[in-house]
Amino acid sequence: MSARRFNGLILDFFGVLTSNMVEVTAQFVLREKLHPSAFLRAWSDPRGQELYRRLELGEIDQTAWNTGFAPLIGAEPDNLMERMCWDLYPAHDVLKVAKQARAAGIRTAVLSNSMGRQPYDPYAPYDLRGNFDEVVLSGEHGMRKPDPAIFRLALERLGLTADQCVFVDDSEENLQTASDLGMTIVFSLDERVVAQRLRMLFGLPDL
Repeated sequence: MSARRFNGLILDFFGVLTSNMVEVTAQFVLREKLHPSAFLRAWSDPRGQELYRRLELGEIDQTAWNTGFAPLIGAEPDNLMERMCWDLYPAHDVLKVAKQARAAGIRTAVLSNSMGRQPYDPYAPYDLRGNFDEVVLSGEHGMRKPDPAIFRLALERLGLTADQCVFVDDSEENLQTASDLGMTIVFSLDERVVAQRLRMLFGLPDL
């Protein structure tokens, strides 16, 4: 038998192992009765970008993010992150493939720009450390995607080279860094399409 081409699978969390984040934030805006463009405006505002950057690096906690981001979006700050992620659901098709890949001997990792874990922990329902070989969260390491250093850390944790790995993300910027390092990339828009693509790349059977 010929050697398997890929030995590692690295997955983003938000928008890959979960529902599409554009849809999640759109539902949040509707539920809170905000202006349709409220989230996008706040997210693209330099102040909003800086709040996300500092949260993802672990420089501020989630409560500080809630307090800072709320006035940009015109919402109340109390548990803002949890309210924003109310419609965040598991991407079951991709999670099944990740489990299938791991059972087949493929090393798996989650590489996520963190949104904090207190008072709301978006990772809690997923038992990431039980279901994946490695979990690299940006806030725990003081670096974030698309910094190549955090990709190299994930590779080091897996004990694999970039050309042995497939990387899945919903951010073109992050995918570009992974590609530049030598990984095979998969753009995440639809979980069924991603699951099908991963089974093809790893030679996994349909379930």
